[in-house]
Formats: sequence, structure tokens, C-alpha cells
Amino acid sequence: MSIRESFRGPEASIDDQIESFAVERVPDNKRWPIPAISLVLLGNATAMFFFSFGAQQTFLVGWPTMLLPIGYFFIGAVLIGSLTMRMASREGLSQSLISRGLGFGSRGAALTSFIYAVNFVYYFLFEGTIVSHAIAYYFDIPIDSLAGIGIFALIGLVTIGFVWRGMYAMSTLQKWGFPIFVGLLAWALISLGSQHEIAGVSQWNSTATGGGAALWTAMSFANGQMIFQGLMATDYGRFARTKIRYRGTATIMLLELVPMFVIIFLGAMLGASLVGSFGEEKAQDPGFVFVHLMGLLGVVFVVITQIRINVMNLYGGSITLSSGFDVVAGFRPGRPWWMFGVWLFGVIFYATNVINHLGTFLAVTGVLTNTWVLIILADYFVCRRWLKLGRSEDIEFREDEVREWNPCGLVSLGVAVFVGALGILDVYPVAYASFISMILGPVLHIILTKTTKGRFYTPAPTTARIPSTATSGN
Repeated sequence: MSIRESFRGPEASIDDQIESFAVERVPDNKRWPIPAISLVLLGNATAMFFFSFGAQQTFLVGWPTMLLPIGYFFIGAVLIGSLTMRMASREGLSQSLISRGLGFGSRGAALTSFIYAVNFVYYFLFEGTIVSHAIAYYFDIPIDSLAGIGIFALIGLVTIGFVWRGMYAMSTLQKWGFPIFVGLLAWALISLGSQHEIAGVSQWNSTATGGGAALWTAMSFANGQMIFQGLMATDYGRFARTKIRYRGTATIMLLELVPMFVIIFLGAMLGASLVGSFGEEKAQDPGFVFVHLMGLLGVVFVVITQIRINVMNLYGGSITLSSGFDVVAGFRPGRPWWMFGVWLFGVIFYATNVINHLGTFLAVTGVLTNTWVLIILADYFVCRRWLKLGRSEDIEFREDEVREWNPCGLVSLGVAVFVGALGILDVYPVAYASFISMILGPVLHIILTKTTKGRFYTPAPTTARIPSTATSGN
């Protein structure tokens, strides 16, 4: 395979490119090389969100304490991503489809699909908000005005066009988008050095109070991202070769995470350099930072970067909604049309200022999403592969192969979420909520599946009706 071919996906029909195997297995002959998958994931690695994340970690705990949550994020994401990607590549299934067989049943998995979709809607909203802020700051447009909402909606519609053909469109976008990103980022850093004193690591100081509480908050934010990055890897890992090893899946994760953590540390530096002049809110808002440093070119930088990441949010959301509605309503309008659903909810949430509740969102999704992912991993690697309670290959996912509701996964998720919700309601510190629920859920699921001997993996047996025969005498 030539270098050029290693960065390309296999030949595929337009229909396959558009639908992207959203409701079926990815065939073996449609798998992608590792470099090609890593190229697509670069869009996520260089999201504007991670500039904000780096600054946020600095303001919470400062240097060097921030290395604890960031190191936990890095190591955990490599581990979770390697496992989920390995599982997805062997099965060729998205996270939503594989959930049907791994502990939740067809309709139970539809429920988790909607939970997963909310993540993509919110990150689509977050990245789109950064763009709206950049344009609003430059052209002096009120962010929450009708014009601001219109900017968000228009940029979102344009973004849909860049991901209509799924992985193939995203691959093309990243090939030209990443070099532009690197060039504009270099210009921004040069501008920072000419306009401000660049803060070294010794000046990356915390602005928060509370010591241990601030550290747990930083760990909680990192925990949510650690799981979500591994989760996202599944939707792309299903395109990896069926026989890929853990070394291969770990390589894909590292190729995504190394540039991501460069962005996180640059975000920390930008935040620390600008917080004295503009305060925390603006210093961690890339929409303001890059417009301040680069003017109109900063607006262009933010728009291009937002498109590169929001294609992935639209794609991921459309994949999971396709799976969910396929079961709930038997409704298959085609994967691309679900992108309009993600876009529409994003516009509604933008207009109602849902973004102002970022902390609450991260807490809630941390409890829901983290627990769900770890239940799936526990089912696959412990219940099926170790305890042999179900088949470990060709996992059931079609509706006639699985139960509608698997109580083992659903009860485990419900109990864990209830316990996590107590933290969100301040019965105990909210920073602990996602950690407690993500441990409780998988442990309970293993116990329930072992107790029931895995009988809820497949449809309930039906008693065959034996036709009666009448006898007659002569």
C-alpha cells in the first residue's frame, strides 16, 4: 500500500458513503487503514473546545496540579479508546448498534442512543457558539440577538454540506483543513507574543478557591472527556480492519490525543497570558481570544476550525439517531437527514441559552454516558469473553436476535444514574457523581448478568404449538 493510499478509504458507492453503514455492520472490504482514520480524527483533536478546556483547568487548579486531571484524561482515553475501538472493529458496529446485544436490548439501546445524541447536540452547540462569538465580537453584533442566532444557524447549515458523504467527506475536509489550521494557529501565537507577555508555566496560576474541591471539579471535567473521547473512537473504529490489534487501536488514539493535548496546553498558556487583561470568561473563550489576536483573520480561523469539528458532531449525532429511531419508530429517512435534527436542536438550545449551563450538562452527561460506556465494556470483556455468558463474536444486534429490553443493563444504568443524580442534587459533592456511577453501574451489571446466566441476551424462548390430530375409527 502506497503512502497516498494509506490516507484514503476504500472505494464505495455514493449510497454507502452517504449512509455510512449507520444501521448495519461495516463489511470487511469497506475497512479503512489506520492513517486514514487518524486523519479524520484530527478534526476532533484540534477542536476549539480544547483551548477552553486547557484554560479552564489552569483557572481551577493551576500548574503543576493540572497535570493530575490532564494525565488522567490522557491515560484513561488511550485505554478506553483502545478497548472500545477494538470491540467496534471486530464487530463493525456503531456504539448504538452494539449496545443492543451488550446488555440493553433493542429498545433499551434506543434509549441510550438518545442519551448519546444529546452529547453531540451539545458539542455542536458549544463549537457553533464559539463561531457566533467570534463574528459577534468582530462585527459588534449582540450574541443573543436574532442576528446572532441567524449566524449560528447559517454556519451550521453550511457545515452539513461538508459531511453529507460521511467519512469520505470528512477525510477530504481534514486533508486541506488541518494545514490551514496549523498555519493560522502559528500566526495567532506570533500575534500573542507581539501584543502580550506570554505566561510561562510558573505563571499558570489557579484563580479558584477551595483546594481539594477545585481539584475534584477538574478531575470530574477530565473524567467526562476521557470517556467521551473513547466513545467517539467507536464510531470511527468500526471502520478499522477486523483483525486490528490493541497496538493498532492504541496508535489511533495516540495520533488523536497527542495533537489534542498540544491544543490543551496552548489553551492553558493563552488563558494565563490573557486573564489579567480580560478576565476568566473572555480568556477561555476562543471566539474572543483569536479575534482579539488576529482580527478578521481570527474570525476565519475560528470558522474553519469549527467546521472541521462540527462535521464530526453532526456525523456522530446522525449515526446514533439513525439507530435509535430505526427501532423506536421503524423510521429510516436516511442518515444525512438526522444531521438536520442535530442542527435544529442546536439552534433551539442556542436561542434559549442552554450553553450557560455547561457545568450542569457535563455533570449529567458524565453520569449517563460514562456509566453506559463502562457497562458495555464490562458486558463485552467480562460477561461474554471472560465469563462466557454469551457469544463473544458476531454480537447480536438485529431486532429478531435480541430482546427489546434487557433488564441487566437497564437496571444497572438506572441505579447508577439515580446514585449519580443524588450528587447533582447536592446530597453529596457533585464532582464525585460520575466516578461513583461509572463504578457502580458495571459492577452491578456483571452481578445481574452472572445471576441470570446471560439469558436476557437473546429473545425469550417460545413454546412451539404442537398441532392436535383427530383420530377416527371405522
